[in-house]
Amino acid sequence: MFTLMSVSDTGEASKLEQQLNTLIKNEPALQGAQIGISIRDGQSGEVLYDNLGDIRLRPASNLKLLTAATALSTLGEDYTFATEVRTTGSLKEGKLDGDLFLKGKGDPTLLPSDFDQFAKDLREKGIHIIDGDIVGDDTWYDDMRLSKDLVWSDEHYHYGAQVSALTASPDTDYDSGTVVVKVTPGEEEGKQPEFTVSPQTDYIKIENKAKTVAADDEENLTLEREHGENTITIEGTIPAGAEPVQEWMAVWEPTGYALDLFKQALEANDITWTGQVKTGKTPKEAEVLLEHQSITLADLLVPFMKLSNNGHGEILVKEMGKVAQDEGSWEKGLEVMEAELQKLDVQTDTILFRDGSGISHVNLVPASEISNLLYTVQEKDWFASYLRALPVAGEQERMTGGTLQNRLADISIQAKTGTIDSVSSLSGYVETKRGEKVIFSILINSLLDEEYGPEIEDKIVRMIYGSL
Repeated sequence: MFTLMSVSDTGEASKLEQQLNTLIKNEPALQGAQIGISIRDGQSGEVLYDNLGDIRLRPASNLKLLTAATALSTLGEDYTFATEVRTTGSLKEGKLDGDLFLKGKGDPTLLPSDFDQFAKDLREKGIHIIDGDIVGDDTWYDDMRLSKDLVWSDEHYHYGAQVSALTASPDTDYDSGTVVVKVTPGEEEGKQPEFTVSPQTDYIKIENKAKTVAADDEENLTLEREHGENTITIEGTIPAGAEPVQEWMAVWEPTGYALDLFKQALEANDITWTGQVKTGKTPKEAEVLLEHQSITLADLLVPFMKLSNNGHGEILVKEMGKVAQDEGSWEKGLEVMEAELQKLDVQTDTILFRDGSGISHVNLVPASEISNLLYTVQEKDWFASYLRALPVAGEQERMTGGTLQNRLADISIQAKTGTIDSVSSLSGYVETKRGEKVIFSILINSLLDEEYGPEIEDKIVRMIYGSL
């Protein structure tokens, strides 16, 4: 996509420096805030501009740039996640004499249709009755479901969903551990709105306290899940005739959610069992009846980076820990990340990691280390997959443009966005008007309103585009 010309015109670089210094000094939203900027020549890695580039700042979802690089380095582009159906029993005349185990190994892409296929395949093997229990096994990872710094109010929604080695997604965005709640206004004012939950599951209960209001009123719906429970409450108002409102809501304990979908699939395919549906550990001697492989890591990185999927970041951390150190935990996974980043010429002694998604406000990374990583990875054999996963500015196809769909449409740029409270970030690659490749990282912290961040970042990218 980019040409490889060196930025050698010091006059143009000086012009950019003047423009950026003026912006930093005069931009009202930056008063009292911090902005780390690191700009490099895409071919040589030479630093062309720096403002607080070595100061540790909260990266928000720009941390995913580090997670994706280390996952590719540790696991490889073609890596897949397995899910197994195992048994300790024997089959005779349609009856499986023993327990059936659904063993998860971290796949965040399991859909309701995959559970249905498991059941169909079991039926084709001649299994009609299971004389034993249905057991869901999530022990591939530890039992810590939420990263240590997750804000409590985030845990209800898809971006704060719990992590389990056995989980499920409602659709091909692969927001694992979530359901989609769709709220449609009632037929007339005063009526309760209607709702659906997708996929259909008894694991979730809905309390509908909302009302349909006049067509010219404002929509003011809220959906919240009770902490420690799977009851979702719908409150507020939705105007008559308005478009439906959809929210991706995180479930409590996704292992049970996946197990419920598996149970439904077995029932739909006329497979019965005599025991309980429960969680547990698969015996080592259990025979593999079925095995399902996820999409490749290269393909998973597309929704991870384009849509900034937090759950994928946390799963990748745990998977790196499991593969490299035989422990699927944040602690071990972050150790692996640190070691891999050192191999990628990143100075990890100046970085603080707490998760793989960037949702933590404790993560700290200098902009210069992000821009240096973006320079270094260009030489890796997996770089094409890394670059393909980045949002492409102005591209309206969702899995191409991602979070940059509606930004910088007239500039050739591939970059990762980031937003948490008071933080906005943007780092990636831009082709200047002279056809030169430039690497940049922009981390803005302590904003009174992070909504101003993208506007400032876009101004900076336009200055890079026009000046180099």
